[in-house]
Formats: sequence, C-alpha cells, structure tokens
Amino acid sequence: MFHALRSITQTTQTFLHQAAGSFYHFVIIALSAGIALLLPLGAKQFLTFWSRVEQDRISIIVIEMVLAVVLIGCFSYIRRSWRDRVLAKAAAGAGLVSFFPRQEPRAHRHIARLKKENTKGRTIMVIGSSGYSSFVDQVGDLSSVLDTCLGAQILLVNPYSPGVTARIEAIGHPKYTVNAFREEVRQSIALLKRLRAMGKTVKLKLYADPPLVKMLILGDYLWLQHYHADFDVRTMPEYVLRHNRQHYGLYSLYAHYFAQRWQSTEIPQYDLDNDELVYRDTVGGEMRREQF
Repeated sequence: MFHALRSITQTTQTFLHQAAGSFYHFVIIALSAGIALLLPLGAKQFLTFWSRVEQDRISIIVIEMVLAVVLIGCFSYIRRSWRDRVLAKAAAGAGLVSFFPRQEPRAHRHIARLKKENTKGRTIMVIGSSGYSSFVDQVGDLSSVLDTCLGAQILLVNPYSPGVTARIEAIGHPKYTVNAFREEVRQSIALLKRLRAMGKTVKLKLYADPPLVKMLILGDYLWLQHYHADFDVRTMPEYVLRHNRQHYGLYSLYAHYFAQRWQSTEIPQYDLDNDELVYRDTVGGEMRREQF
C-alpha cells in the first residue's frame, strides 16, 4: 500500500513538472506574439505623443530626467547582475550549493527535507558535540535521517576529557553543566546502540579536543556549521557543499578533514557492546582498551 501511494505521488509530481514546463513555453510564445502585434500600434502612439511634446521644453526636460533615471537603474542592475554572476561562479567552483540562516523556520524545514532525500541507502558521516540536539531530540535535524540511513560513522566529544570539561566550566551557564553534557552523550550512545540492534552498521569514536565544526556528509552533499565560542550552534548559519569532478571544492577539503579525524590513532573507537574505548594502531590492530 505504501509503495503504491509513493508511486502515485511520484507520477503526479512528474506530470505536474512536465505540465509546468509546457505552460512556461506556451506563455513565452503568447507574450512574443502579443508584443509583435502591439509594436505597430505602440510606434504610432509614440509618434503621436512626440509630435505633441517636441516643442515643449519642460516636457522634454522631464522626459530626459526620467530616461536618465531609467538608464541609471538599468546600468546599476546590469552591474549588480554581473557581480552576482561572478560570485555565483565562484560559489559553484567552491562547491557551495546553499546558505541557510538557521533563524528562519522555512529554511529549517528545507534543510530537513534535503537531508531526508539524500539519506536512504547511504552511510552518513557526522562530526558533532554531544549529539543530543541532532540524534536524540525528536526535532533534531538528524533524528529522522538515522532511521533511513544504511549505516553511520560518528565522531562525538568525549565528555570526560579535561579540555572539554574546562571549557564547559568556563562558560558558567547554569543549565550547561558538565554533568548535563555527559548525560546528553550517554543518551546519544544509547540511541546508537538501538540503531545497531536494528541491523545498521554504526561506528562511534570520541575525540578529546573542543568541537570546531558540526558536519554531516551524505554522498555528494555536505552540511556544515561552526561551533562558535559565544553562540549556540543552532543559531549559526548552515552551508551546503556539493562534490564536483574537479576535486578542488570545499567539499573535498572537509571530507578530507573528516577522513583524517576518523583515521587518527589518537581518537579511540567506542565499543557499543562493552562500553569501552578501543585504541588502535595505524594498521587497525588493537593496542589497549579503557572503560568509559
């Protein structure tokens, strides 16, 4: 039943998209024909108008001023369009697809839809802080993504690392305490355990340094936010990057950054079965374990 409804929905969307394209071409043809038919009448009206005002100096001055304003506006528009085109070309070369200010509810819904569309049958790669606002919270931007993904490679902050503890204590917020942060990480781990029990390939690693970026990689798309020292990450803008064939865009830079972090021997893997941190060497051999 679900697949039948989904097939009908896709067919309807395809039909509406094709109909919109055909209607667009019809409107263009109709406008072209209308302009061609009105040109003789417009030329006659212009000649009649000009015969009335050509001897009136005040009217001519007014027309010249209006034309000057129109020309200034046109040249300003052309200049701005050219500048925007150059910026758009630079953004496309860098792989920047979209920019979303998180304060806009419509942008939040659009972000969630894009992530959901690019998740099915993929392994997601994530760098975050505690993971609570993304995974556990029901309105989190990744709560629905994890349900449809094939697997996940996740990097979260080790809540017991001295650097992270010192940073949280330095913030001094009554609700943002070390114990609260540790509880958020524990809830994220519990969720990942449930996902693994459902048959998903889930791997978790815990890094010790303060978080720098919140990042999600889904296939050829990458979502990025900055962990600012003075602002909540949820208030920071979100950037969408896309992989290009030239391999010189920002997507390649941040994907390489994730790969380096993931392969670092200084970052232990979390054993979801035994709640232990597993340290490995450069070839993947286990060196030691620590109880979390």
